[in-house]
Amino acid sequence: MSESTAGELAREQKYVAALYERLDVLRVRTRGQLDGVLAQGATGTHQNRSERDSFAGMYAQRLARLWAVENSLCFGRLDHADETRLYIGRLGLSDDDQQRLLIDWRAPVAQPFYRATPAAPMGVTRRRHLHTRGRVVTGVDDDLLDLDGLSEADRASLNGEAALLAALGEKRTGRMRDIVATIQSEQDKIIRSELNGVLVVQGGPGTGKTVVALHRAAYLLYTYRERLERRGVLIIGPNPTFVRYIEQVLPSLGETDVLLSTVGELYPGVKGTRQDTPGAAVVKGSIRMVDVIARAVRERQRVPRKPLEIKLDKFTLKLDRQTFDAARSRAVRSRKAHNQARAVFVRHLLNVLTRQAARHLGRSMLDDADFAELREDLRTEEPVRAALNRLWPYLTPQQLLIGLYTSKERMAEAGLSPEEQTLLLREPPRPGESWWSAADVPLLDEAAELLGEIDEGVLRAARRAEQEREDRIAYAREVLELTGMADIMDAERFAERQQADEVYLTTAERAAGDRTWAYGHVIVDEAQELSEMAWRAVMRRCPTRSMTIVGDIAQTGSAAGAASWGRVLEPYLQDRWREAALSVNYRTPAELMEVASRVLELVGPDLKAPESVRETGERPWATRVDDLAADLGPVVQDEVVEGGRLVVIVPSSEEARLGAAVAAQVPGAVTGAGPAALDAPVSVMSVADAKGLEFDAVIVVEPERILRESSRGPSDLYVALTRATRRLGVIYTGGLPAVLTLLDQRAR
Repeated sequence: MSESTAGELAREQKYVAALYERLDVLRVRTRGQLDGVLAQGATGTHQNRSERDSFAGMYAQRLARLWAVENSLCFGRLDHADETRLYIGRLGLSDDDQQRLLIDWRAPVAQPFYRATPAAPMGVTRRRHLHTRGRVVTGVDDDLLDLDGLSEADRASLNGEAALLAALGEKRTGRMRDIVATIQSEQDKIIRSELNGVLVVQGGPGTGKTVVALHRAAYLLYTYRERLERRGVLIIGPNPTFVRYIEQVLPSLGETDVLLSTVGELYPGVKGTRQDTPGAAVVKGSIRMVDVIARAVRERQRVPRKPLEIKLDKFTLKLDRQTFDAARSRAVRSRKAHNQARAVFVRHLLNVLTRQAARHLGRSMLDDADFAELREDLRTEEPVRAALNRLWPYLTPQQLLIGLYTSKERMAEAGLSPEEQTLLLREPPRPGESWWSAADVPLLDEAAELLGEIDEGVLRAARRAEQEREDRIAYAREVLELTGMADIMDAERFAERQQADEVYLTTAERAAGDRTWAYGHVIVDEAQELSEMAWRAVMRRCPTRSMTIVGDIAQTGSAAGAASWGRVLEPYLQDRWREAALSVNYRTPAELMEVASRVLELVGPDLKAPESVRETGERPWATRVDDLAADLGPVVQDEVVEGGRLVVIVPSSEEARLGAAVAAQVPGAVTGAGPAALDAPVSVMSVADAKGLEFDAVIVVEPERILRESSRGPSDLYVALTRATRRLGVIYTGGLPAVLTLLDQRAR
């Protein structure tokens, strides 16, 4: 290390150490503020407690942000032509005199760190990247933007190369990292795009779509915090493995209150984990299911053609078709959801039954109070309750869909063809069974809109809560009487004071439990995979249509996915959406993209692959084997990346068999999606599970079968070939697809 380099490291280390000292002071100070608020306990008026909880939540969030930025707190420096310097980091820091010590990377003044070029330096002479490990500065890289603007001393201290390529060469860890120190100009423009409206980010493999989307979330929360903090930001990923893969990015940027979800988790209390057949997924994803669900609800409101007799102990009541029709007509005209309209239907029938019962009892002249009492008595009669429940049943979305999927007759009445009925027909759920798929969740959401949100469980819980409240007040009254304080303190207020502290829920936690929550902004990643019904559910969660939609039409793998952005968005937005493109591939080496681009021609002849920024010198290869189960393991063992990640992408029909074979021969290998697949040195998974992820090395098995297994086979193979950051291999038993015949053949 040269003397000048050592001096620069020492100077930067001194400044960074001072920043960490300031960070520690703020942590201690905020912890003390939080402890002081919590020490107040559940005392005072309801307003006092509400204010206490608000302050506690604020300090807790602030403390979480202060701890989240521990790693690489400061990562850059800008030297300006006027000889001023700004240090850039994960959050803004000032001293007690409000002198700026560190600039938040999202602040407008930090833009030159990402946008300045030698052609347009934006007043910057040098951009310095600081590399740290823990709290220690380990290196610096300088980008020279204006040599003439540097002093002689500054010219002597120039160091290193651009930080981007160094970051790209690092081994994968199984979790996505933030790119806050290496954001490129085209990415920065998208990240800082205005909040309002729908922004579609179209980008091929390796262009950084996902990290751009996540950094955009952090930027929007910083810039529009007052608008977004109350309503929150929702980020939707394609599967739980992908969500786990990206979950550390936003906390590392100081944002800890964003809800990460998948389409299969949008309905509270349901996790869509079951795998549908491609045919069933297409049916469930079609916008036709809007009418199917509506007809299924209407069929449950059908009234009998024949009169209904209700036998009670002392007499028999009768309801005829005319009465049914009048009750149903009133309920429909109320324009209420099914479960709320049921009250209108039931009220009309109960009034008719009450008048009949009054005549049987010789009490035809009843005042309003007596009539209401008799009606309530009738309502609680078991034969009456059973009859009303049959005529207009209370329904949850789950009950509606289970009743639909388990009955060909009901599916036919709802408008599904015999072929569609065969695809969807299922046995009723068994206890503990994962019965719902991700494609079912938008249908549950649609049913909830038509049925209404109130369900019997909530009603029972409300009744229990009211009873518990009454019990607490009764107990408080006894205590006050025994202590002689009954004349001094109200029993209800005393009972409230004895309640435990209310649990503070973050915006994300409250939103996750509320199906009707309207988010301030929604980000959809791998958005090309969403079906028409999934888009309907997503749009419902963002009435303001403030959204960032990220994806690549060329990588659409789902049979129910998008063929074009216009087709899925125009029903909701017409032409009121804007598109931005990412054209540079930062992840996939040029040698690999050369292979993948030939497959892309099968997806669409007019599609263009993104341009790679680097080469590795390693050519992708292909090996023919006789027996996959026996030969795959040794090939995989030879390709293991020390300290990195290798994925074996197999046809979905072979995942279990080949996964078991690899696991038996390669130590630490795992099969399938989930957290273990991200952490293991070797993972075996299908294309669908690998989508959106990246690995040091990739082995694609039986590409010909991957092409054949899906109607989107070319897209699936394109995805498989573009997951690697370093090495790519192909293993096959029969023949190679024509588009892969240029791969270097490697002998076993």
